[in-house]
Amino acid sequence: MKYVNTGVVFQEIPDEVTLSINISNCPCHCIGCHSEYLWDDIGDPLNAISLGSLLHDYAHDITCLCFMGGDAEPQSVNNLASWVRDNYPTLKIGWYSGRSKLSEEISLDNFDYIKLGPYIEAKGALNKPTTNQRLYSIHSGEMTDITERFWKKR
Repeated sequence: MKYVNTGVVFQEIPDEVTLSINISNCPCHCIGCHSEYLWDDIGDPLNAISLGSLLHDYAHDITCLCFMGGDAEPQSVNNLASWVRDNYPTLKIGWYSGRSKLSEEISLDNFDYIKLGPYIEAKGALNKPTTNQRLYSIHSGEMTDITERFWKKR
């Protein structure tokens, strides 16, 4: 599994300062995707060593880590999330998947947030009430839909 870039973001996970890691080789190829460059198998290896280096650089500035993609290798995402859970126990962990269903290779114990759903341009992204995508908060192995937290109250 490879990653292309990272960024500290404030909108991917509500109430969290998140280090997002953009993972390449996306098999979903959503029509209207804003990150088509992630469809290719490009970037640097993402493993415990490279992830540890990134977290060392950002650990005091973030409250959450979010894997953006990785649908080609969900077991690798799960293994890295488990490594983060063991080595950075106070850091929350999220995963943005473009799949409609959660991979059987994912253990909910390793995550605090999971987004599911392909991007469908006509339905919009998470910030649109018409979206098909869903962000879930994970507590005690239960997934609670918190997508509406992205919708501005009018």
